[in-house]
Amino acid sequence: MDGFGFTLSQGSAQHLLQMSEEGRKNILNELFGKGENQIGVSYLRLSVAASDLNETPFSYDDLADSLAVDPEVLQFDLGPDRLDVLPILKEILTINPEIKLMASPWSPPAWMKDNKDTRGGSLLPEFEEAYARYLVKYIQEMEKEGVQIDALTIQNEPLHPGNNPSLLMLPDQQARFIGVHLGPAFREAEIKTKLVVYDHNADRPDYPITVLNDSIANPFIDGSAFHLYGGTIDALSKVHQAHPDKNLYFTEQWIGAPGNLAGDLSWHIKNLIIGAIRNWAKTVLEWNLTSNPSLTPHTDRGGCDRCLGAITLDGDSVVRNPAYYIIGHASKFVEPNSVRIDSNLEEGLPMSPF
Repeated sequence: MDGFGFTLSQGSAQHLLQMSEEGRKNILNELFGKGENQIGVSYLRLSVAASDLNETPFSYDDLADSLAVDPEVLQFDLGPDRLDVLPILKEILTINPEIKLMASPWSPPAWMKDNKDTRGGSLLPEFEEAYARYLVKYIQEMEKEGVQIDALTIQNEPLHPGNNPSLLMLPDQQARFIGVHLGPAFREAEIKTKLVVYDHNADRPDYPITVLNDSIANPFIDGSAFHLYGGTIDALSKVHQAHPDKNLYFTEQWIGAPGNLAGDLSWHIKNLIIGAIRNWAKTVLEWNLTSNPSLTPHTDRGGCDRCLGAITLDGDSVVRNPAYYIIGHASKFVEPNSVRIDSNLEEGLPMSPF
């Protein structure tokens, strides 16, 4: 196991920064510490630039001129992340310096896309090399900030171009992008960050299998990531059976406000904390770390306006929501590098012993 945790969105970081220094210290220690009254979160997912839980979409290389391009990515700047995500991340790293981080892009810069928009569209083939350069710079610039990215998924929900931001990326393009551009660029830059494909629902195991079947892309790929807004969790095992040398990660599941502890806890424990792990997942991550009472920020034209964080923050007031308890059931007791042992299944008793 690599760990259990949440996504630290820019919105989550903003909520935490609105707390008093003492209040923020207390809740971060509760979440990421390993003491008696702490839950020991061991894994976080970050968005590469904006996710849909931002007030507005942005990339690290936005250009004022709508006709301009920057193929050498000379204007790359972590910019907005320095205001929220990075300060919070550095506080978390002082509590748990061993926490693992996965990053996922929601969209390339709009000038790289065929629709020139943050929402939907596809990456233009002529900018695949530039996008690889962009992702290399992200890893390098985060490292300069003292933040080591353990794994990078190629695209959040590549078959869902209706979000804002988002990108449609079909499996043949993802395979080509990794094999021809991103993998070689990481190798040349001596980047050790793992490359993880798919990062979408369990109803399409054919997508990661197609990418992994590509002989040029395959050597660069560590594994595949999944959500469970469609399909069934045993689809992860289909990917494992096709490529048993590759890892599997469960990276996102949301809970809609206001939440229902009894129903949410039982479904998520059965399908994710037990189900994903019985089907070879090395992580279980919920979406996302914090919300506020108004469930903001989120982008327009597709941003999630009902996503309930693991905790709801209103100043220094903290409400612990279902995802806090779902992840806490595992993160408090199952440390990174724990191993799931083989076991039989009794009817009506799901279990995943470590």
